[in-house]
Amino acid sequence: MNLQVESGKLKESINKILTVIDKRSSRPILSNCLLNLEESKLEILATDLDVSARVRLDVSTSDNGKFCINSKNFSDILRELPSSNLTLSLSNNNLMNLDCNDINYSLLITSPEEYPEISFTGLENAIEFEIKASSLLNIIQKTSYAMSTDETRLFLNGIFFQKYEGKLRAVAIDGHRLAMIDIPIDVPDAEFLASGIIVPRKGIQELKKIAESTDGIVKLTINDSFLIASTGEDYNVSIRLISREYPKYQSVIPAKSNFQAQVNKDALTDAVKRIKILSNETTNGIKFSFRPNLLELSANNDNLGQANEKIEIAFDGDDIDVSINARYILETLNSLEDESVTLEINNSLSPVVIKSNIDKEFLGIIMPLRL
Repeated sequence: MNLQVESGKLKESINKILTVIDKRSSRPILSNCLLNLEESKLEILATDLDVSARVRLDVSTSDNGKFCINSKNFSDILRELPSSNLTLSLSNNNLMNLDCNDINYSLLITSPEEYPEISFTGLENAIEFEIKASSLLNIIQKTSYAMSTDETRLFLNGIFFQKYEGKLRAVAIDGHRLAMIDIPIDVPDAEFLASGIIVPRKGIQELKKIAESTDGIVKLTINDSFLIASTGEDYNVSIRLISREYPKYQSVIPAKSNFQAQVNKDALTDAVKRIKILSNETTNGIKFSFRPNLLELSANNDNLGQANEKIEIAFDGDDIDVSINARYILETLNSLEDESVTLEINNSLSPVVIKSNIDKEFLGIIMPLRL
């Protein structure tokens, strides 16, 4: 088998699938990627059995064949090669020869017989719809930071997608905060999507990559077990969904808010960063003191000292003091493009609701701390 390909294109293709590889896998074959050459198309596939990715690229050859090669080693070599045409050829002693100008590698390869069969088509009882790549990126940007990292609560380690009131809703919660956004797109009816599906954290990372690879459309194919994302035939991702029931997130959304404050986002972000320096290292808690047209931020650290800062806001409600996690509000603010944001609150024990003045379909909630 012999093929010629531009090194930059091969490097780009490998990079798309490399993050799928599970470095901790107990199955050595899964540290490899599968290269399949057929009809002048080179297909590269990686999987950890839960998330799989496939890319295809045009190459110059008249041969067919397939083999497995260590993904990281292959990627490391491609990263250091100059931009030039390279030749891949197989010898009869389980070696792949890589030639690029005056550079030569002979790399051990593995038989593809043990590599798992992965399908990117033919999902049973599936629905299909298209979403703009920009909309998918917007969903991920505005919700993924609120996914839980607690491995004992797997059902929170992802984003919950649901068809809700004719829109596609995405929700992430970790027990201390919530991020939610509705996207007005046409989604087919399906009982499993009305109940909701959970896309795991690693799958979200691969969805982000596939959305970043195009400025057009991402096609989603979903059933109650898998989600497949495609940008045509040359880039596909398959994700096994988390088969758990998602918590009743609606219960943490306040039915109404008594008080609203309009705050300059950059001014609030900068102030929180400064006050956070003297917050408790464990809770990151800082106090928000709402006063007429004024917000005072403060922190008191027994080992380091105290800090406070005042910023002007538009607020004419009652005096309210509430303590919240500084990191949580920074991550929420950083996900928004607004010049100013709306903070809503009822009292010192109620959640702080954060709303975007640009993206009206976004909702952020942070539960208060008891300091």
